[in-house]
Amino acid sequence: MIPRPELFSRLSGSFELSAGATVSGDLVDAVRLALPGLDLRPGDAGEIDVRRDPAIGEEAYRLTTGSRGVEIVAGGRAGAFYAAQTLHQLLPPASYRFAERTSWPVPGARIEDAPRFSWRGLHLDVARHFFPTREVLRLIDLMALHKLNRLHLHLVDDQGWRVESRAYPLLHEVSSHRPRTVVSHYREPVVYDEVPHGGYYTLDDLAEIGAYARSRCVTVVPEIDVPGHASAILAAYPAFGATGEPYEVLDRWGISPAILSPLPPTVEFLTTIFDEVIGALGGTPYVHIGGDEVVLDHWAGSAEITAYRESLGLSSVNDLQAWFLRRLADALAERGARAVVWDEAFVSGGLREDTVVMPWRGMGVGRRAAAAGHDVVATPVFPLYFDYAESSSPDEPMAIGDAITLADVAAFRPAPEDWSDAERARVLGAQAQLWSERVPDARTLDYRMWPRACALAEVAWSGTGQDGFAGRLEEHLGRLDALGVEYRPLAGPHPWQRRRPHRPSTVRVTDVMARIEAMTHDPESTRPSV
Repeated sequence: MIPRPELFSRLSGSFELSAGATVSGDLVDAVRLALPGLDLRPGDAGEIDVRRDPAIGEEAYRLTTGSRGVEIVAGGRAGAFYAAQTLHQLLPPASYRFAERTSWPVPGARIEDAPRFSWRGLHLDVARHFFPTREVLRLIDLMALHKLNRLHLHLVDDQGWRVESRAYPLLHEVSSHRPRTVVSHYREPVVYDEVPHGGYYTLDDLAEIGAYARSRCVTVVPEIDVPGHASAILAAYPAFGATGEPYEVLDRWGISPAILSPLPPTVEFLTTIFDEVIGALGGTPYVHIGGDEVVLDHWAGSAEITAYRESLGLSSVNDLQAWFLRRLADALAERGARAVVWDEAFVSGGLREDTVVMPWRGMGVGRRAAAAGHDVVATPVFPLYFDYAESSSPDEPMAIGDAITLADVAAFRPAPEDWSDAERARVLGAQAQLWSERVPDARTLDYRMWPRACALAEVAWSGTGQDGFAGRLEEHLGRLDALGVEYRPLAGPHPWQRRRPHRPSTVRVTDVMARIEAMTHDPESTRPSV
């Protein structure tokens, strides 16, 4: 099973779970949803009996199977849903296919389980390459199978804006597409495909994604990345920029000097966007506001922005960025949501105490954020950036760098043992990032995400990769096969997965991590060159 349960014991006895079997008791809908192929039916007394016990925790459960059927005790709806996912993993992989078979053997077992971390996430960058609603819903299903419960959608970047705005319609009319896309390797001469790329989610799409995710115990965390990475926004509404100059949706990768103005009209604009996105999702406890890779030169060069900064009593543009992000976090708090930021925003200082920090530049800066009283979600490049290749081989499809292996992910510890108890208590969990510059379609998404996300699921559920993971993964891949997931085979890519071959790097990702971790000790490192 993946993730491995906290306690698993084999029992004597078994029974056949038939299509149309009855589910009785509490939380019946959660169990039926986790086993869609069996067409389970609610009833007064069934082969599957579910009871709620709030004393064991919302996501915790106890599952017993034997000759008398299935008994589930769950702390809440999520616990019942995860119990049913575990029950499904007791069945053969063929049970994940739609078929005419009417029953499956269930071995006798007793399982007690609860997650180590509350945040078990995947990040999907839909700004660099757009993935339509059907692919997001499919990803949610795969997350649910693995008991992952946070879907972080990176909805805007220099290369595209991905959600409808009825208040500011030029965002989806102008900023949702670009005329061409870079197809060359990282740090090589730029080559374009000369093919337009675009797409966006309507507010109805976002409502569907939110409802679908909630039904499967997944929380959608939308990201509106500001004040940098703003080329797409300013292509539609240049007046919200620091200079007022016109921009185009960026057609190359990397960092842009485009930056939003910190003046009150921009705050009002973003607050309106927050209202639209939160409202469409049906509410969310978290909204990511970015704060990464911000080039502050235009703020420093603007007399109007300088005068505004001085009127606030702030001594530097770094202080102004911190003030701006805190103002947005205040607006989100008024709407019942906590702000989430990348670690540059923490280094700049001035965050609200309830702001969640994602330390992509390393767990060293994550530890400092935890010590300062911030909740932390572990997101370090190594080993949780899945846009990196899985081996240093030209057989791999093109990636930004190499190599982050399945074993690297399985060995990760979101709350390192050398942290203090207080620091470890601040770790909400872990999240893998899939940046999509070199992920142009759903087949490549599958290849990059799986099976590394299986290892992430185990680490985020248990706090560590458990003994026997490799052997359990071998069996688990049969479930992914049945679901049609085009994952990376353990032995390396299939011939048809070797499109646009990777060029292995002479620089190890661990060396990159050491360099960028050193940058987090200097607030000026939040002002990258372009």
